[in-house]
Amino acid sequence: MTVVDRLRYLRVVLVLAGLACLALYPLMLFWPSGWAWHVGHSDYPMMIVGIYATLGVFLILAARDPLANLSLIWFTVWSSAVHGGIMAVQTVTQPGQMGHLAGDVPALFIVAVALAILTPRSQLVARPRTRNGA
Repeated sequence: MTVVDRLRYLRVVLVLAGLACLALYPLMLFWPSGWAWHVGHSDYPMMIVGIYATLGVFLILAARDPLANLSLIWFTVWSSAVHGGIMAVQTVTQPGQMGHLAGDVPALFIVAVALAILTPRSQLVARPRTRNGA
């Protein structure tokens, strides 16, 4: 896969990941066993929705120029992997949480892996050369 192809796919994944972040609140409402960790009133869900909605907007904006947003992309990779790992452990150790193994846990790992595979490791390697070699 060429650098240009990788960047094209990376842009698509950034937009899809951003839209998924923006869809967190509806997912929590319509599929609570796979996306919501609290039953009854809690302030936690809206805090996490706010964080992920903000991340979603910035991931969509990053799709315009992924190379200028490598730190945001790598933050998303690593925070998604860590968050997914913590939730996976909590899922198997807490009664009634197994639905998350089909919902938010794999979603976080899929985002982390897809972005990690497509994201260039440095701007110098990733910048496609122009005709004059600059």
